[in-house]
Amino acid sequence: MTSVKQNQEPFLEIISTPQRIIHKVCRLYGHTTDDREDLFQEILLQLWRAYGSFKGDAKISTWMYRVALNTAISGFRKSSRRPQTSELDATAFQAMADLPNPEVEENKQLLYKAIALLSDLERAIIMLYLEDHSYDEIAEIIGITSNYVGVKISRIKSKLKDILSPHMREA
Repeated sequence: MTSVKQNQEPFLEIISTPQRIIHKVCRLYGHTTDDREDLFQEILLQLWRAYGSFKGDAKISTWMYRVALNTAISGFRKSSRRPQTSELDATAFQAMADLPNPEVEENKQLLYKAIALLSDLERAIIMLYLEDHSYDEIAEIIGITSNYVGVKISRIKSKLKDILSPHMREA
């Protein structure tokens, strides 16, 4: 019991600051509030389980992203029997800076809806890219080469452009 208590305090300290990482992953992969809350709990559980094996070779945020994304993606594979929806509510991406311009806000929501149509891996890559992570950091988090990250980002951008092109013509 003492070893759990001894490990608990450093663990809570380590995850307290970059906790927004977990919230972002939950917003991207949880379709409802309940899904997001369940996923948040599952990610915390997986982080706790993996904490003992964290050696500090990578940045704590890189480790957290890796565990959070793996948990989210594998969780959705297990629940593939549930119908998947692509509809997002207005609070789906609160972690992003709020912009007062309604036109910018509308464009941002269109982008989020387009991102929701991507595969799990593509969503993870574009989320990290939009947060200004380097190709090397993305590669380390996702577990692919940085060259392949570049290829994937290029393909994702093209895919998003195709998804959004009918909306761009309307503007």
